[in-house]
Amino acid sequence: MKYAKDTRPKGVSHKAAEVLVEALPWIKNITGKTVVIKYGGSAMVDAQLRADVMNDIVLLKIVGVNPVIVHGGGKAITEAMEFVNLPVEFKDGQRVTTPEAMDLVRTVLMGKVNQELVEALNEHGNFAVGVSGADAGVIVAEQASLDLGRVGRITRINRPLLDDLVNADYIPVVASVALGEDGGFYNVNADMVAGHIAAAIGAHKVVFLTDVDGLYENFEDKSTLISNLTLFEAQYMIENNVVSTGMIPKLKSCVTALDAGVFRAHILNGTTPHSLLLELLTSTGVGTTMHSTEEACKFDSHPLGNFASKLLENREQAAAQAAAAERFAG
Repeated sequence: MKYAKDTRPKGVSHKAAEVLVEALPWIKNITGKTVVIKYGGSAMVDAQLRADVMNDIVLLKIVGVNPVIVHGGGKAITEAMEFVNLPVEFKDGQRVTTPEAMDLVRTVLMGKVNQELVEALNEHGNFAVGVSGADAGVIVAEQASLDLGRVGRITRINRPLLDDLVNADYIPVVASVALGEDGGFYNVNADMVAGHIAAAIGAHKVVFLTDVDGLYENFEDKSTLISNLTLFEAQYMIENNVVSTGMIPKLKSCVTALDAGVFRAHILNGTTPHSLLLELLTSTGVGTTMHSTEEACKFDSHPLGNFASKLLENREQAAAQAAAAERFAG
C-alpha cells in the first residue's frame, strides 16, 4: 500500500490534463493525415535531442498522424570526408560532390545517419523503415551543374513505395540520395526533397526542423520573427532576397509544396523541447506557418482521415441531437 502524501507530495497537478484538452481539437483535426518532416540541424547531431524529437514523432504516430521523415547529414558527411582526407568544398552553399565523395555520402547517409534515426524510432516498436531515395527510384534527379559534380536537381518523385509503407502503418525515413537519370547516384538537398515528396504524395503538411526559431524578415532583428505568412508573401521574399541564404532552400520547398496543394508548411526550431508538438497541436505554435492563402490561416478544412471522420460524425450527431431536443423543448 502507498499513501498519496508519498506518491503525490505536491498534490495533484491539472496542468497535464489542461494541455491534453487544448491539444484535443488539433489531434482530431490531424488524425489520419500525412505530415512530411524534414529533420536536420543540431537536433540531429545531439543524441538526446534526437531521441526527444523521435519520441515526439512516435507520439504523433500514436494519435493517428502518418509521419514521413526526410533527412540529410551535412555535418556527418563533412566529418567523414575530413577523416579520409577528401577535400571539402562548397560553391554557392552547395557541396561539391566528386564520384569518390558520392560513394562516401551514400555510406554516411544510409549506413550511419539513417540507421541512427530508425534505431531511435524503433525503441518504441518496429515501425520505422530506412529508405534511400534511390530505392525503387523514390527520388530521381539530373545533374544540377558540372561545377558541383554529383549534386542533383530533382526531376520526379515516385510515390508507390512511400504510399505502401504509409498504408502499412510504417514510418518511412528517407535519406536524400537520388537515383540519377544517367543511372548513377546524386546528392540532393534534403530541404528540396521534403518539399517535393510532400507535393508528390499529397501530404497535409510539411515541417522543416532547423536550428533557428523560424523565418525572420531581418535575421539580425529577433523581433521580426514571422508567425504566419502566405504563399504570395513567401514568393515575394525569395524574389527580393528578403531572406537569409540558408533559409532559401526551405522557403523554396515550402512554395513547391503549397503550390501542389499541401495545406500548410512550417519552419521551426528542432532544438526547442517538443517544438513539433507545440507547432502542430496548439493554437499558437512556436515557429513560422505558411499558408496558400489568407483563408487557409483559419482552422484546417483538409479532408479528414477515417478515424478523424468518425470523430467528426460523432460531433455532428451530438449537435443534431441537441438541436432536435431544443426544438422539441420549444
